[in-house]
Amino acid sequence: MKNLTITVDDPDLEWARIQAARQGTSVSRLVGGFISEMRRRDDAYLRAYEAWKSDTRTWVSDGTPYPSREQTYERSGQ
Repeated sequence: MKNLTITVDDPDLEWARIQAARQGTSVSRLVGGFISEMRRRDDAYLRAYEAWKSDTRTWVSDGTPYPSREQTYERSGQ
């Protein structure tokens, strides 16, 4: 594990201290957890994007016209 020095505004640091205290952890672990979560989200996004790019399905209409707006929102039993 590596150490990191960051610079934050006083109000932001105060907020981080309060959040860390609420979670029963240190500001360092709070920031580390935030970075890890952002990395996981980024990885998940990239995996989903790559899966979408590799999707070879085609969406072709069979020629049947789409239903009208009235048909789509028609309520049964009224």
